[in-house]
Amino acid sequence: MEWEQRIIVNPGVRSGKPCIKGTRITVYDVLEYLAGGMTEAQLLSDFPDLATEDIRASLAFAAARERRVSSVA
Repeated sequence: MEWEQRIIVNPGVRSGKPCIKGTRITVYDVLEYLAGGMTEAQLLSDFPDLATEDIRASLAFAAARERRVSSVA
């Protein structure tokens, strides 16, 4: 699974922040909840529009972005 299939950037949704396709949930939201100690099961329970693949795509997106930033520095 490629993150590009699940993450979109639409200037009209959440100010153009990367979001889970078909939702207004941003990658940042997912990462922040995970970093705050929420489990994957809790996220899926609290956000029924999310799927496990969306969480994994968010992590893959963040990793890809970090690789791009690191390669420029």
